[in-house]
Amino acid sequence: MTTHHPIAIIGAGLGGLTLARVLHVNGIESTVFDLDASPSARAQGGMLDIHVESGQSALRAAGLHDEFRSLVHPGGEALRILDRHAVVHREETDDGDGGRPEVARGDLRDLLIGSLPEGTVRWGAKITGARAHGGGGHEVTLADGTTFTTDLLIGADGAWSKVRPLVSAAEPAYEGISFVEVHLNDAENRHPASAALVGSGMFFALGEAKGFLAHHDTAGSLHVYVAMKTDEDWISTVDFSDTASAKAAVLDHFDGWDAGLRALITDADGELTPRPIHALPVGHRWDRVPGVTLLGDAAHLMSPFAGEGANLAMLDGAELGLALAAHPGAPEAALSAYETALFPRSEASAAESAESLVLCFAEDSPKPLLERFASYR
Repeated sequence: MTTHHPIAIIGAGLGGLTLARVLHVNGIESTVFDLDASPSARAQGGMLDIHVESGQSALRAAGLHDEFRSLVHPGGEALRILDRHAVVHREETDDGDGGRPEVARGDLRDLLIGSLPEGTVRWGAKITGARAHGGGGHEVTLADGTTFTTDLLIGADGAWSKVRPLVSAAEPAYEGISFVEVHLNDAENRHPASAALVGSGMFFALGEAKGFLAHHDTAGSLHVYVAMKTDEDWISTVDFSDTASAKAAVLDHFDGWDAGLRALITDADGELTPRPIHALPVGHRWDRVPGVTLLGDAAHLMSPFAGEGANLAMLDGAELGLALAAHPGAPEAALSAYETALFPRSEASAAESAESLVLCFAEDSPKPLLERFASYR
């Protein structure tokens, strides 16, 4: 017999979990389906700056803001911008009064998971497709061949969403930038020079349309993204299973750069992980489709250069949960209200993100980024 779930959320990322939590706070039951076998099945990435007007607002709606504050990483709001010769052009300290405190993504996700009733998240539930099922409902198929039906289907399943095709034919496009993610573990003891170079907060070293983005994580390691303008197929030309070979291929892009910056690659611990940057079109939206909507990257995937991705996903989840609570028995009214606010909000952030990508990876970088920060003052 096919199982029925009144509200099914696909994806246990920050957005989907925030939605489930806000619904729970408002007495509404939901079920979250995630392809991971368990909450700890994979690493959850590095640090996030959680913005007052978006991520923190969502956490307040979820009743978790005080708990969030206990997870904040001291010093994480510091900033350092360097050029390719490791000359520091801008430095800001963290006095503890900023509006974008840093927290580890994994810690924040664990907080949200722990706030939900047992059994809310169904782990190891990878969806392979979904179809309309009459009266505005949908039938969802899982990888193990089972199916379930739902009155309200929410795609919180990221860049390559399986739910998105129900409302939109848009697909993410390569943005011309590829990251290679590396880690320098126990940095203060094992990599002191690199730890001193990066500092306590966000670190940019930019030039010639490439660079390094880094920060300390809460475990004391350096989390580094090596960023390069490359063809979309460049990653396929590098054997990332051979760490020495992969390091050499990445280092080729940084001839003539400061030795301390190159050491962020040469001294990296463990494998290098390629991460090509994709985005949906700025202004992505869809016509109202009964019984289904999207949030987070499924709705508005953008490059990470405005720092809005996780914050917007959480805000989406909170706003959708509040809309459903405000329209009991009228889900279409709730979805319409949610999407009316979602589209212009996400378009503005996507446009800012696209502009920030250009600023960071101009040929004369870091000059455009420095000018942008100066204009904020």
